[in-house]
Amino acid sequence: MAVLLSPEIPVGRPARFGCDEDATTPAGAATRRPIVGSVHSWDLSTGVDGPGARFVTFLSGCPLTCLYCHNPDTWRMRNGKRTSADDVVAEAAKYTTFIRAAGGGATVSGGEPLLQPVFTGELLHRYKHDLGLHTALDTSGFLGTRATDALLRDVDLVLLDIKSWDGETYQKVTGRPLQPTLDFAHRLADLGKEVHVRFVLVPGLTDDPANIDGVASFAASLGNVSRVDVLPFHKLGESKWQALDMNFTLHDTPSPAPAALTAAREIFTSHGLNAV
Repeated sequence: MAVLLSPEIPVGRPARFGCDEDATTPAGAATRRPIVGSVHSWDLSTGVDGPGARFVTFLSGCPLTCLYCHNPDTWRMRNGKRTSADDVVAEAAKYTTFIRAAGGGATVSGGEPLLQPVFTGELLHRYKHDLGLHTALDTSGFLGTRATDALLRDVDLVLLDIKSWDGETYQKVTGRPLQPTLDFAHRLADLGKEVHVRFVLVPGLTDDPANIDGVASFAASLGNVSRVDVLPFHKLGESKWQALDMNFTLHDTPSPAPAALTAAREIFTSHGLNAV
């Protein structure tokens, strides 16, 4: 369930911390300017963006161009709303009582949040330390080198999209190489960060059993993956592609059959993983 909240953000609050997006100071560093970023929207969701009810901030900008992306309107940073971290955190603070009661937290998603690492780090830091919330970072891992150790210290859970094990398929799906995601996954394992892997099952594209087994074997080898979400491909975002005058090449691709989803999950569970 997702309840869409207004993307209109109140202005005029004094800055608590400060540095702009191209600064190099860590999250929470005090300067005279507010930390600002490009925000697409936020909502309150349950069960899809981490455990429990969560305040989810969707940032604008993404280096990937996934064929099945259901939010292509988040690809460009310039299409977001320039927003201060103060105002986003103030909005999240309205829901903390409900979030805590529901065993949830706050998630920074996108787009790709690591395209704006200073802003992302500030949000995570303040969600965790000011609001006392469990924090999650939803990322493809492609820009994992932009996540400083300081940023990752404020992350309780990483939702890591591994879109394919086969490199050619990954390149076809995302327009980018796979290796940076694998490198980031290894780094998270070295740091002992809890990870939920997300894998989208797309008929005729990512559903080869050998491809699924490759993702499963890799995830199991890390030792820090507590859950795998096997997600069915859907075309709910096709209307956004059309509105943006973009060609949705998977128009004729069906959603996977329930039996195919079950078979994919069984591959993950055969490697000792908790697949849902």
